[in-house]
Formats: sequence, C-alpha cells, structure tokens
Amino acid sequence: MTATEDLPSVEGSSLPPVLYVPCAEHVVEIDDLQLEYRRTSDGKVAFMAYTALDRLRDGCGVDQPWVMLPLAAIKALYVDRPWDVLLLDLHVPQEHRWGVDR
Repeated sequence: MTATEDLPSVEGSSLPPVLYVPCAEHVVEIDDLQLEYRRTSDGKVAFMAYTALDRLRDGCGVDQPWVMLPLAAIKALYVDRPWDVLLLDLHVPQEHRWGVDR
C-alpha cells in the first residue's frame, strides 16, 4: 500500500514525499496543530497543500503559518477527517489569506 492510496487523486500530479500545509497558527508542539480546511464555492471540503515552501508563500503569503508533513501523515489525516478535494499549490486571493482582517 502506498502512502497516497486512500487520498483523493490529483489528476496529472506526482506528489513529493512531503507537503507544506497551511495551519491556523504557529505551534511548538505538533499536538497543538490545527489545520485549516476550506469550503469551495460548491460546498466541498478542501484540504490545501503545497509541493514546496516557496509555493506556499507565493500562494498564501509570507505570514501564513505552515507545517511540513510526510504523505503518511496526510493519509492519516484523511482517514481521520476526510475531505472532498485536495488543492495543490493554490493561489489564495489576498482578502482570504491568513492574518488579513475580513
């Protein structure tokens, strides 16, 4: 079984062994980690991840807290709290970025 076997497929994508994942705030202890799930315009639950740190910063802004997770950990997250769509390297509009007053 591969680490991504149970994850939703990403058409035309070959995932690296680790992904950079936006989180709610900077933490010291992994047990305090709160990942951010988003809703798409059609109501689906989305899990955002980035294939490189520079892509996360370009897509979410330099102030976005993040955590680097191996694919096995992401698979465990999916099993525990499934999402409908995996969004890779997404550019988040400025008004929807972390730390922006909405």
